[in-house]
Amino acid sequence: MWCGFGKSSATFAVTCLVTASVVIADTGFAASQRSYTPQQFRTVLRGLGYKVKVTKNALTDEETKKAIREFQTGYKLKPVDGIAGPKTQDFAANIVQILHRNLNAVVKPNPPLPRDHFYGSQTEAVVKEYQKKYQLQETGIANLALRQKLNEEAKTVFSQPSATPTGKPTATPTGKPTATPTRKPTATPTSTPTSTPMSTPMSTPMSTPMSTPMSTPMSTPMSTPMSTPTSTPTSTPTSTP
Repeated sequence: MWCGFGKSSATFAVTCLVTASVVIADTGFAASQRSYTPQQFRTVLRGLGYKVKVTKNALTDEETKKAIREFQTGYKLKPVDGIAGPKTQDFAANIVQILHRNLNAVVKPNPPLPRDHFYGSQTEAVVKEYQKKYQLQETGIANLALRQKLNEEAKTVFSQPSATPTGKPTATPTGKPTATPTRKPTATPTSTPTSTPMSTPMSTPMSTPMSTPMSTPMSTPMSTPMSTPTSTPTSTPTSTP
């Protein structure tokens, strides 16, 4: 008997490996070189459904070694020696972290469970809340059957909500406002004001002032004063004496 169930190990070997594959696939929660005290590791084993008493003694008693061997056999961890080495502890840490993530997604506790590898009183309380929801015995123990059911619910939660809200709000505001305001204001003001003011002022003032002042004053004063005074005084005094 292992994984907390009274069925043959051959039947549950495949089932436990399914759960293990879910754990390993979630690299964001991968725990590297996690270490437990003997009491903490016994708490993890008990929380995952293995029969062990939680004490502070070394992990060398036969009951604890048997539970560790069942854990190693179920997840095909080698060697199956009943010793909680780094590989065995890391794998147990991964399972607890995934359990926390799934409980946060499905049960939504407040405050949420931390992303750590410990199976503490808060974890037990949230597991009990999940068991109460489905009218299960409220043990606070997340055995294999519970973890598998929780995994399936968490997959549904993670796959549905994130796709719809992210796509639509981004496309609508970014596309339309940028194209319309940029083109219309730039084209209209640039062409109209430039052509009208440049042609009218330059043709009218330049032609009228340049021709009128120069022709009128030059012809009239030069002809009148020169002819009248020169002919009259010279002819009258010479013929009289």
